[in-house]
Amino acid sequence: MASLLLLRRLIFFSLLACSVVHGQLSPTFYAKSCPNLQTIVRSAMAQAVAREPRMGASILRLFFHDCFVNGCDASILLDDTATFTGEKNALPNQNSVRGYEVIDAIKTRVEAACRATVSCADITALAAREAVNLLGGPSWTVGLGRRDARTASKSAADSNLPPPFANLGTLIAMFGAKGLTARDMTALSGAHTIGMARCGIFRSRIFNESNISAGFAAARKRACPAAGGDGNLAALDAATPNRFDNGFYKSLVGKQGLLHSDQELFNGGSQDALVRSYSLNGGAFAADFAAAMVKMGNLSPLTGRNGEIRLNCRKVN
Repeated sequence: MASLLLLRRLIFFSLLACSVVHGQLSPTFYAKSCPNLQTIVRSAMAQAVAREPRMGASILRLFFHDCFVNGCDASILLDDTATFTGEKNALPNQNSVRGYEVIDAIKTRVEAACRATVSCADITALAAREAVNLLGGPSWTVGLGRRDARTASKSAADSNLPPPFANLGTLIAMFGAKGLTARDMTALSGAHTIGMARCGIFRSRIFNESNISAGFAAARKRACPAAGGDGNLAALDAATPNRFDNGFYKSLVGKQGLLHSDQELFNGGSQDALVRSYSLNGGAFAADFAAAMVKMGNLSPLTGRNGEIRLNCRKVN
């Protein structure tokens, strides 16, 4: 059975690799101009994850928060200036999104090998894939050829990113607005099989909600009291927080979703059957997650003469 599942996964990813990437993106975009790009990104991400396994989740989240705001254009990487307010200090990102210095380090290496050639947007897309794969998750073909935005939108970040207190209908609508299906949404939510959340984000759930395991809530309360400790961290998947697997869905079935929005995926609604399926079949989750990441990575890319290739990911040229 295990060998059959592995064969199916290999077939899936082989087909995915051979498929035509949407829009003007192509997996071979830098084949001549920067042939060692993917090796450089892989090596740098391996070092970053070895230093701090949590960084894998952080880079994946950074990519998600970039793509959901005006497309995958590296707008989230822009620093504020005296005349410009970007996305870093939007409510969903402030004191939350991290890993910018990892992207900076990768960009430095890429610039040394291929001057003014590879966008920060493409580097972030590749880094997200390596983050998942290095923690035991699937790989997928990343279409390349994105260019970097010259601006960013704090207001769009505030309004477009799904909040941790959202209900199922809101989640489906917000992902649907990006052309992603409910199935895509449930698969992409599996990114929470790695990473951490702050006490201030999940306190209300562990103290006030009823669709939660009593033992799980009690354990979380030890590090997240009714008052204080807002910055204390807890794993989104307590069983295997640094392993990209289907443990997140198992936790939802056991009423151990840390965030309100996560448990909404398994709370008597339309996604219950899919969550249960993923909890029983890690291969199915991995395949759907990879396919959904390809779709998300194709959200409104800047290509051709639009945007620019930033030399420094934190500021426009």
